[in-house]
Amino acid sequence: MKYRPKTPLLDRIQTPDDLKGLSDLELRALADELRLETISAVSETGGHLGAGLGVVELTVALHSIFDAPKDQIIWDVGHQTYPHKILTGRRDRIRTLRAKGGLSGFTKRSESPYDPFGAAHSSTSISAALGMAVARDLGGVTATGLGDCVAVIGDGAISAGMAYEALNNAGYLNKRLFVILNDNDMSISPPVGAMSSYLTRLYSGQPFQDLKSMAKEAVSLLPEPFKEGARRAKDAVKGLTVGGTIFEDFGFSYVGPIDGHDLEQLLSVLRTVKNRADGPTLIHVCTKKGKGYAPAENSADKGHATSKFDFETGEVAKSSSNVPTYTKVFAESLISAAENDNKIVAITAAMPDGTGLSLFKNMFPNRCFDVGIAEQHAVTFSAGLAAAGMKPFCAIYSTFLQRGYDQIVHDVALQKLPVRFAIDRAGLVGSDGPSHAGAFDIAFLSNLPNMVVMAASDEAELKKMVATAVEINDRPSAFRFPRGEGVGVELSLYGEVIEVGKANVICEGNRVAILSFGTRLLEVQRAAEELIAFGIQPTIIDARFAKPLDQDLIFRIAKGHEALITIEEGAIGGFGSHVAHYLSEKGVFDKGFIFRSIVLPDVFIDQASPKEMYDVAVMNAPHIRDKVLQILGIKT
Repeated sequence: MKYRPKTPLLDRIQTPDDLKGLSDLELRALADELRLETISAVSETGGHLGAGLGVVELTVALHSIFDAPKDQIIWDVGHQTYPHKILTGRRDRIRTLRAKGGLSGFTKRSESPYDPFGAAHSSTSISAALGMAVARDLGGVTATGLGDCVAVIGDGAISAGMAYEALNNAGYLNKRLFVILNDNDMSISPPVGAMSSYLTRLYSGQPFQDLKSMAKEAVSLLPEPFKEGARRAKDAVKGLTVGGTIFEDFGFSYVGPIDGHDLEQLLSVLRTVKNRADGPTLIHVCTKKGKGYAPAENSADKGHATSKFDFETGEVAKSSSNVPTYTKVFAESLISAAENDNKIVAITAAMPDGTGLSLFKNMFPNRCFDVGIAEQHAVTFSAGLAAAGMKPFCAIYSTFLQRGYDQIVHDVALQKLPVRFAIDRAGLVGSDGPSHAGAFDIAFLSNLPNMVVMAASDEAELKKMVATAVEINDRPSAFRFPRGEGVGVELSLYGEVIEVGKANVICEGNRVAILSFGTRLLEVQRAAEELIAFGIQPTIIDARFAKPLDQDLIFRIAKGHEALITIEEGAIGGFGSHVAHYLSEKGVFDKGFIFRSIVLPDVFIDQASPKEMYDVAVMNAPHIRDKVLQILGIKT
């Protein structure tokens, strides 16, 4: 049964302007209603719950003090923003979150003027806010009428190097800019690294914003000759109290830590800094991910992401399928390999659960490394491990691996180091939408010299590719696999090693050959069943490798068929392009041979179910069947 809470105050809110007339006591009640509405909505839609619950009070405070959209509030990461969406004119659509045609699960510029910058990945907000602040001060056309620029960076996003590059530049430029550090002691999983420990020490120490204010006032009362010494003494006392702050060394005025669930304190601090700040200011706000909803607070990931659930109990409906996910198959295959090879190590960038490496860490805690939201570092760290004789498996979602591309080129491929890239979430991923689609890795990896690029057609093939990667010691390799459950094939205990560059012929047929790279193979087989009625039995090949290609097989197939179709869950410029280039060089096209390549279209496909997204991409079985009939000139 759907639960709709009573929200008399929230019912009055159409835009943030409606908060301006509320008393502080009413704002407190509004926050409670906003939390209930967020929980209720996500119980119906699924999505990112914990991060939004942690910023309910902060969201209310920001929209009551600042004047969005004139003031630019940039949320980083974007999955914190469900409460923000509710307060900014989108409450009537909040139960369409992450569905086809519905609200994005992240901030999206085209969705609302209250989303000034899109953020589905992390750690971009300070750079973007600084750019807007500079444009504002330069009087740029697009910045006409801009007010304050506020970056809300949280859920572990401060651990990424880009955030520090932006802090460094912002301190140097000395523009009026607000950075709110939402320190919830979490990202997707418990945070790692020195910065997390540093923030914990700050939080556990005596909050010093009052001390700082008192010292400043005391200094102002002294005669001028004594002021400089007093200022130094004030800084020394502050350093003894909390150890100083790295943020002030970057050139920011630092305020905090403050309790992010104490609305009275939030309102007081935000009013003060808005009225008095004349340069870059960082407000350190401590929150609890999942705050106010016991099932989220008590879960290991603090309710980071969830399917639809029962509002009263928090219980998520269990899948009735016994088919393992690709992620689990990868993790278990890597564990099996690591039991027999102590040089195997695993690396992830703040995604131990999402990549399955939490299972690996349980077995080999000293051989698993979570480097935080730092994909560039993860790649080069893996390269260092490989250079020193280890066998690193760097497990990163396809969409996040894009952030480490220069390191893949310069630090791995150029030096021919045997880093193994386990690329999860390949292809279209459903409700997370285009920002999380694994669309480009085939193209950007296959273009690199020395790289082996594989794609699993099912979970059994994935096991083989893990075993194969273990044995590739003379160059880098990558294998990609999708989100979700496998197809239900039988799994052996250990994966066999595949000959590098060797495709697998599924069946020999006539007239047309279909060369599949990845999990569209099942759709190809379904299309082939429908083609029998037209007298066509396609040759079907599981390519396995985009690089190196099985050139001898491809040439033989091309010579023996009228047409060849490649299909891949990736963008233009990948597997099909390499096949076309090879056949062109062999002169196959000079004799009227027909070639077609089915790839993801040259657009960003909006969120929907994976099947719906592949319908948009024209890559499901009926589309493959129609493509075959079209190129053979057969009318239906």
